[in-house]
Amino acid sequence: MSVASRVAPPEPSLSAVATVLTPAERAQVDAAGVGLYRTLHRESLGAVFNDLRTRRVDAVLLSVARCDAHETRQMAAMVREFPRIPALALLAPEASGSEHMPGAVLALGQSGVSRVIDVRRPAGWRELRSILLADHGDAVRRMALAQLSLDLAGAPADCWQFMEAIWTLQAPPLTVRALARSLGVLPSTLMSRFVRAGLPTPKQYIAFARLVRAARLFENAGYSIARVATHLDYSSPQSFGRHVRALLQLTAGEFRRRYDGEGMLHRFREELVLRHIGALRTFRPIAAMPGWFSAPSAAPRQYRRASRSSVAPA
Repeated sequence: MSVASRVAPPEPSLSAVATVLTPAERAQVDAAGVGLYRTLHRESLGAVFNDLRTRRVDAVLLSVARCDAHETRQMAAMVREFPRIPALALLAPEASGSEHMPGAVLALGQSGVSRVIDVRRPAGWRELRSILLADHGDAVRRMALAQLSLDLAGAPADCWQFMEAIWTLQAPPLTVRALARSLGVLPSTLMSRFVRAGLPTPKQYIAFARLVRAARLFENAGYSIARVATHLDYSSPQSFGRHVRALLQLTAGEFRRRYDGEGMLHRFREELVLRHIGALRTFRPIAAMPGWFSAPSAAPRQYRRASRSSVAPA
């Protein structure tokens, strides 16, 4: 049975967040992330370093209250060694009264911490969940591009540029018009080239990629259909359901039960890439001036080097 046709998905794959927090903060972070991420609580960044080297970690969370000069140096070293792992700082009420708090926040920023999450206000917990889920969603992009770089080996660079844009652009939501603008080509020109090549439309590539992201989010047990629809900028859960039914002839609930992120990526590749691989390997969707895109892009090689570790679910 193929990956795409299985009915029972595997156990949900939650974001793994390595933390160095106070006992009170641990309990709050755990409560905020039920069904959305799992925590690996550690006593020091040295232990987090070990996790980063030996297991999957999607983000690191350090308490401002636990930040001293040694931990700041460790964080800076960690950011240098693992630049793709988001490093976040948690500012909780118990750190507010410390006279060292402003200096600790400044030192963390200088060490490469990408954001300080202020959970002294309720919105801070929503911000933390949103950031961690967004970072987890980025694993879908890495997984997709690593696999597609193998499928499209030798394809023209502008074919790869189109495919890369599908997974990289962050327009909420991505449209054919926004995609064409980013590629420097008129929307009508882009669409007509796909039609002439006998390929699915750009809109279909965008729509299927969006469902790959939806399937990945559904691996988080705490996410309802309504929250996934909101996260991916559908106008309503009903709009999301109509989208799923039009593309897959499934209800939103059936889609959730049948596909995880990897399974939906498999279907994307089967229907939109592998079925049309001959055409895609000679396809030039973007208008090119003389000398542009005359050789295969370096981007697929970049992802190909990482593919052994990136194709598996992150």
